[in-house]
Amino acid sequence: MKYVVGVDLGGTKFAVGAMDAEGTHEFAFQSQLTRAELSADHIVERIAKLVETVIAQTCAETGATRADFLGIGIGAPGPLRRADGVVVVAPNLGWHDYPLAEQLSAATRLNVILDNDANCATLGEWWIGAARGANNVVGLTIGTGIGGGLIFGGRLYHGSSDVAGEIGHTTIETAGRRCKCGNYGCLEAYASGPAIAERAREALEADGESLLHTITGGDLAAITAQHVYEAAQRGDDVAKEVVRDTARYLGAGVANMLNLFNPDVVVLAGSVTNAGELLLAPLRAEVKKRAFRPAVDAARIVPGDLGARAGVVGAVAMFLAEQRAGA
Repeated sequence: MKYVVGVDLGGTKFAVGAMDAEGTHEFAFQSQLTRAELSADHIVERIAKLVETVIAQTCAETGATRADFLGIGIGAPGPLRRADGVVVVAPNLGWHDYPLAEQLSAATRLNVILDNDANCATLGEWWIGAARGANNVVGLTIGTGIGGGLIFGGRLYHGSSDVAGEIGHTTIETAGRRCKCGNYGCLEAYASGPAIAERAREALEADGESLLHTITGGDLAAITAQHVYEAAQRGDDVAKEVVRDTARYLGAGVANMLNLFNPDVVVLAGSVTNAGELLLAPLRAEVKKRAFRPAVDAARIVPGDLGARAGVVGAVAMFLAEQRAGA
């Protein structure tokens, strides 16, 4: 049996795990804080150490040897140059033109293939998750940023220069909030985890009564999107309003994707799934208001099944697909 290591690199955390080449078993999933303030080389060094730990644990569990590992698939925020394994720019990491695949390969002595992290998460959900069996899929990953992945005819679509699917950097307010990418009014600037927390803090300046004070011990700087979801589920009016607005922004973004690509599944991955139907129900209603009816009727809008594992699973699937394509 052969094995592949998957790595999911995000602005807040990175995760590493292994799978057999048939995609039937997952092994030794682990994650650590990324610590984006560190240098790119330092982060890669830490990823490489965790890769070695995952390989060792997988070998202990299965009886495999290191020679049974085909390589590493890694998903990273982009834009990227996939052909030479370079992260062109990653705003949440502060990286520019960083040769990630080369550096990780040198540190692990394994073949490394790079793709966008949201592409990988979408592919993972298509391979063994909520979008399994679909033909045309739009995926959104919502966490520190908002990424997107596109699958047409069962294959990832990368575009002419590897930036297809950057849904988080589509404009929903032409004179809106400044995004970390440098643009104004991006979907990410309104509906990513940090943006949700920031809008909650702004709302509290206008209405000081909220469970968020209690949940955070009075430290409003500590508010996260998860805190907002928790408070909303407990009936807090401020938090519920923030969640409704988030659903409106995401619904507009998803409606645009339905009108553009007419998918049969839209899968939402990342921390957004923690909000459940509190977010998904008004999001679907917003999409129904904004998108063409035939596109709405054709599409299921679903949360991902794989949770935090989606990017790792998809990185393995991406590595295997690229290996088959190059064979």
